Amino acid sequence: MPDTSSGEPAVPAQATIPVAEEPRGCLFALSQPPLMIFLGVIGGLLLLAAVHDLFLL
Repeated sequence: MPDTSSGEPAVPAQATIPVAEEPRGCLFALSQPPLMIFLGVIGGLLLLAAVHDLFLL
């Protein structure tokens, strides 16, 4: 495949994304309500399955 680039980068160096003041990590993701509802439902299903296995089987 022939090289069709002109040798210049497609995005200039000044067009970089500015860095946020504080990096957002795992605790920010866990503070989102839809994620916590999803994890709560999955945890509840796992708890229900564990109780079923321990006490009803």
